[in-house]
Amino acid sequence: MAAGGDHGSPDSYRSPLASRYASPEMCFVFSDRYKFRTWRQLWLWLAEAEQTLGLPITDEQIQEMKSNLENIDFKMAAEEEKRLRHDVMAHVHTFGHCCPKAAGIIHLGATSCYVGDNTDLIILRNALDLLLPKLARVISRLADFAKERASLPTLGFTHFQPAQLTTVGKRCCLWIQDLCMDLQNLKRVRDDLRFRGVKGQTYTRKVDIEVLSVLASLGASVHKICTDIRLLANLKEMEEPFEKQQIGSSAMPYKRNPMRSERCCSLARHLMTLVMDPLQTASVQWFERTLDDSANRRICLAEAFLTADTILNTLQNISEGLVVYPKVIERRIRQELPFMATENIIMAMVKAGGSRQDCHEKIRVLSQQAASVVKQEGGDNDLIERIQVDAYFSPIHSQLDHLLDPSSFTGRASQQVQRFLEEEVYPLLKPYESVMKVKAELCL
Repeated sequence: MAAGGDHGSPDSYRSPLASRYASPEMCFVFSDRYKFRTWRQLWLWLAEAEQTLGLPITDEQIQEMKSNLENIDFKMAAEEEKRLRHDVMAHVHTFGHCCPKAAGIIHLGATSCYVGDNTDLIILRNALDLLLPKLARVISRLADFAKERASLPTLGFTHFQPAQLTTVGKRCCLWIQDLCMDLQNLKRVRDDLRFRGVKGQTYTRKVDIEVLSVLASLGASVHKICTDIRLLANLKEMEEPFEKQQIGSSAMPYKRNPMRSERCCSLARHLMTLVMDPLQTASVQWFERTLDDSANRRICLAEAFLTADTILNTLQNISEGLVVYPKVIERRIRQELPFMATENIIMAMVKAGGSRQDCHEKIRVLSQQAASVVKQEGGDNDLIERIQVDAYFSPIHSQLDHLLDPSSFTGRASQQVQRFLEEEVYPLLKPYESVMKVKAELCL
């Protein structure tokens, strides 16, 4: 409050978190108005409690304070802080200026931590209350997506190399599983917050570690999800929403860059690093307390919540408009499935009376030939065509279509999706049913 430029002016720096990304409701929770209005509410509650305990505080003084909770002269407060170099006393004087009858009992018997730390705890709780339904909505949208595509086979990847088949819905459930852990952790941290007393020292800065650790973990989940979406966009199997007039590149007009997912990854990295601030702050709190936490906490707590708010709003927007391209997925499966089907082919040949070792050697030779066509000539995988014209495999030629059915390679994936959603996800989302219909909108 003491100094700084005109934060509404284009000539002064403004945090992009507030000016470009975060929601109005989250920005308000960390605004000066909300903070100092809460200070005044705490001073009012203190006066009311002291009156109840028998201190000489009149009803007129209480009413004067009630009438001026919103009447904050921010200019005067800034001038007082510059003069006094103490933010709490600056606002004691500013509140007293508009409450002359109550001026003498404002902050009576309290420490600065009474308003400062308790307000921070209230803000943390209310900010968590904003994040919880937003995260629940993201999970809900992804659950709808997973349910709709529970049976759609897709090529799995390990080490980003072709692996066994899974389904689009089952892959989405991996994302949902991580987010459900984040939802439970956010709720736990929110419920563990404790309001501190009127006197005494600061609340332990371990609380800040707990809160920002959970937010950092959420950042890791979102980064993983959006990285997967970016990779799938490169493969042209899935895309985030792309608006009609959206421009992907200033130089290449055909491009459809995954800018929403890229934004989430960028901000998630920032969110993950912020937990280092409270870790170091808590480690250097000398004895009962020290004040080298104050400036740091003004920045890291607000930035963590505004960043988490932004990535959840953006991820909800993404999850509400994900586009899947089944034909592209099918083509990639056809390219890789012949190699994956070799074990099934060997088993079928053995059932038809063939030797496992003879069949294995035959397929090894044909697979090497097919791989050479793919790698050396840039052609398609023709392993199945080679098997079809090889008389050795004639006992199973009629079974090849069945042996190559992609759905036979996904196991119980579709049933697992349904059971996971019904038994673990939907019960977790039940407390948030009333806010599920809210749509996400990007600020910029």
